[in-house]
Amino acid sequence: MKKLTLTEEQLESMSYGDVAQYILENNTKPISLQDLFKEVIRLMGLPESDFETHIFDFFTLLSNDKNFIMLDKGMWDLTVRHQNKISISKDTESDDEEVEENLDEEIEEDDSEVNYDDSSLDDDQVEDDFKDLVIINDDELDQES
Repeated sequence: MKKLTLTEEQLESMSYGDVAQYILENNTKPISLQDLFKEVIRLMGLPESDFETHIFDFFTLLSNDKNFIMLDKGMWDLTVRHQNKISISKDTESDDEEVEENLDEEIEEDDSEVNYDDSSLDDDQVEDDFKDLVIINDDELDQES
């Protein structure tokens, strides 16, 4: 990691996150949380004791800030360096037509495989599962106890 410096005027308006972003922008490789925070403390001219007392706050800050992304093995980098690039080919229309044709064929095949059971009961002929059900109101319950 190359040595970076900031003027006092720059530091006056910068937070931990701003300084971390500055560090990552000036490095080509991801940095571990500990090394990144040590560099933030060094650049801001803070005592080394801040490392132990504020490392968790720094981790929370990076985790909640969409500008930063945690990579494998606890390494941190800028999110913009790790966004997926989407490329759209010129043949998308022909691909869409093929997909639609395949879907139409699948639907036609599915309809032909459906078997209906003509011997099933109609709604009017459904057996009454509740024919032996007895309704008891609250007064009758109180009398029984």
